[in-house]
Amino acid sequence: MKKAIIIDDEPLARSIVTEFLQSHADIEVIAECNNGFEGVKSITQHHPDLVFLDIQMPKINGFEMLELLQDLPSVIFTTAFDEYAIKAFESNAIDYLLKPFSQERFNTAIEKWRKSTTTNNKLQQFVDSGTRQPDEKNRIVVKNGTDIRIVPVEQIVYIEAYDDYVKIFTKDTYYLKKKTMNYYEETLDSATFFRAHRSFIINLQELTKIESLEKNSYIAILKNNKRIPLSRNSYSRLKELWKI
Repeated sequence: MKKAIIIDDEPLARSIVTEFLQSHADIEVIAECNNGFEGVKSITQHHPDLVFLDIQMPKINGFEMLELLQDLPSVIFTTAFDEYAIKAFESNAIDYLLKPFSQERFNTAIEKWRKSTTTNNKLQQFVDSGTRQPDEKNRIVVKNGTDIRIVPVEQIVYIEAYDDYVKIFTKDTYYLKKKTMNYYEETLDSATFFRAHRSFIINLQELTKIESLEKNSYIAILKNNKRIPLSRNSYSRLKELWKI
């Protein structure tokens, strides 16, 4: 018996998927979730074979939810927002069901899932590279142990590269996120966040001064006294911004 989880904030949408699955006796719905927070916990607990995932949901969207998972299940997106269709297919998800969908269209998606072999790896690559949505310019969703937190970008002091992850520092703590520095450089508001070095992005609101270390070597000093190296090119751009 294959295990499935339905994650959608609309009860009617969840009931339709449950109804359509009755034609597939080897698939059992083991959980229904109405938001991404519940979805992360349920997937982590039950390790489903297949997830039906809405994209636009309260609290965190479907893509943000996927970023928080250690191991990705097979995913069939179900949503009313066709603007995300291209992103979903680029991600090599099993399929993308645009609401309202028929039993026949649903069955086609299930057959694709049964025949799929490499979707999880391709979906993981997509999640790692990131899909930028409007909310992500204003917040970062992180997982800290079993807790899921939404960090407003104005609370970020700086971001530091850390192997395949980044460390996102606030005034009180830091969070690990499996994203690239390039992703945040492109996503965050360039008027506030500045790529000081290949390994650092700083919040310009936290910058207090720039100091020279030696010839052609400079550091940025933040309000918390953190000393951030500046590349030669970054120093020139920052000098222009600060009118030094």
